[in-house]
Amino acid sequence: MMGRALPKSEWKAYFDHLSKHLIGERAEVEIAGLNSGDHIEARWVPLIGITYESKGDVLEIALERLDHLIHRPRDIVVADRPEGLESMEVVDSEGHKQIVKLMKPLRYPRRVIER
Repeated sequence: MMGRALPKSEWKAYFDHLSKHLIGERAEVEIAGLNSGDHIEARWVPLIGITYESKGDVLEIALERLDHLIHRPRDIVVADRPEGLESMEVVDSEGHKQIVKLMKPLRYPRRVIER
């Protein structure tokens, strides 16, 4: 996936800011891995939010009727185009890719992360 990698130090602030604009947007969650093969976990389900909890090292993708947890994420890449956020790819500790695609690009105000 082409996009920009998010530094781990920015995950919490990025998703806290983004989640305010995600509510009700429809998303698809696909899991791709050599051991498990590729499968769709959720197809065009309304999003409630995405949060990263650094204490437990868990990325939570909250969808209507589904709470998708990614433990010990290694990398997060977002396809954040001028039209808006299209998708994100998370590589977990086992090397599985978990791809969240938005039905339509999400336009939201960009936030500068202070270092």
